[in-house]
Amino acid sequence: MARIVLKFGGTSVGDIDRIRNVARMAKAELDRGNEVAVVVSAMTGVTNQLVGYVESIAPLYDPREYDVVVSTGEQVTIGLLALALQQIGARARSFTSWQLPVRTDEAYGKARILEIGTEAIVAAMREGVVAVVPGFQGVGGEGRVTTLGRGGSDTSAVALAAAIKADRCDIYTDVDGVYTTDPRITDKARKLPMVTYEEMLEMASLGSKVLQTRSVELAMNHRVRVQVLASFRKGPDGAISFDVPIGSDLPGTLVVDEDEIMAKGLEQSVVSGIAYAKDDVKITVAAVADRPGVAAALFGPLAAANVNVDMIVQNVSLDGKSTDITFTLPKSDLPRARAELDKAKASLGYRELTVDTNVAKISVIGVGMRSHAGVALKMFETLAAKGINIGVISTSEIKISVLIAADYTELAVRALHAAYGLDAD
Repeated sequence: MARIVLKFGGTSVGDIDRIRNVARMAKAELDRGNEVAVVVSAMTGVTNQLVGYVESIAPLYDPREYDVVVSTGEQVTIGLLALALQQIGARARSFTSWQLPVRTDEAYGKARILEIGTEAIVAAMREGVVAVVPGFQGVGGEGRVTTLGRGGSDTSAVALAAAIKADRCDIYTDVDGVYTTDPRITDKARKLPMVTYEEMLEMASLGSKVLQTRSVELAMNHRVRVQVLASFRKGPDGAISFDVPIGSDLPGTLVVDEDEIMAKGLEQSVVSGIAYAKDDVKITVAAVADRPGVAAALFGPLAAANVNVDMIVQNVSLDGKSTDITFTLPKSDLPRARAELDKAKASLGYRELTVDTNVAKISVIGVGMRSHAGVALKMFETLAAKGINIGVISTSEIKISVLIAADYTELAVRALHAAYGLDAD
């Protein structure tokens, strides 16, 4: 017998038929003798509708009341799913976030989970009851509802799995696993049977939408085995089929510790996947004085404004007196970043500020890069052979990212996917 947490996102519970399908899958795990908890999101479109209500009444809203409103979508889903389970003969009950409780800090709208009460939910699971829990939310120190930010249901599920010491956390989405790259760009993309936490974390932070970054960090820190798999299939005509294997049949991608992969006798590929993102902008601050502390003076105000800077490159002029600093940040942060840089112009003394929104970040990811030379060279040679110019480069132990013109995104992804042997069967 295993203890399993199942998580279903908004598309998986998007209507009554899909909620009934989720109930069937949860009951199948229960019938196998497993202890089952289910974490669900709001139904498709519900959260956006609730956010719209808030913004129509109060554009500059109180975030505490915002959380009260937008958290109601998940409460509807847990009640409907508990009823659907009962209708097919399973014992089930819903737990709201305050009933467990899921305790968070008081950063309303983007709270972080501090601890989860487990006594009531574990007791229910031991008695054969399917526990249905809302994702995305918790209770702050003031006793008020908090939300974790968009994509927070993944984090809720992994945190619950860690708290109740689950054997596995199955995250059901509208894709059947983690692929070597976006299958919409190349039909030669392959589903990976297993990836390491580190690889999945890089993929999530570099454009892959399969798992939310915070959930992967949490899984890695607590060594929660996560599986990504599909809750339904779509045929060529767009028709939905619910005839899919359930989690214990292991049809998806397992996100695990590198040691577990090695223990199975599997050799890690040098490169596991190619990721891309088009939601960044490139900013160049030209002719800044080349003196100690200039970088701190530039990036300090951005950090204070909660602007996340990613790739950075600095070019010193020939005279050695000035420098150009180029960096990237999310498009959503551009207005705040521009305002802060405009305010700092007098103190920084830069000549001009240029912004390029037509960029894409292409990343090569793989834990095998730690022990293999020449990975970066192959990337640069492959892009050069396709006539693709590189603007900015950044690296980590298991990742190389470059910034290119957005128009070349698909060409770059396909070329790199082939160059690293990921097209192979």
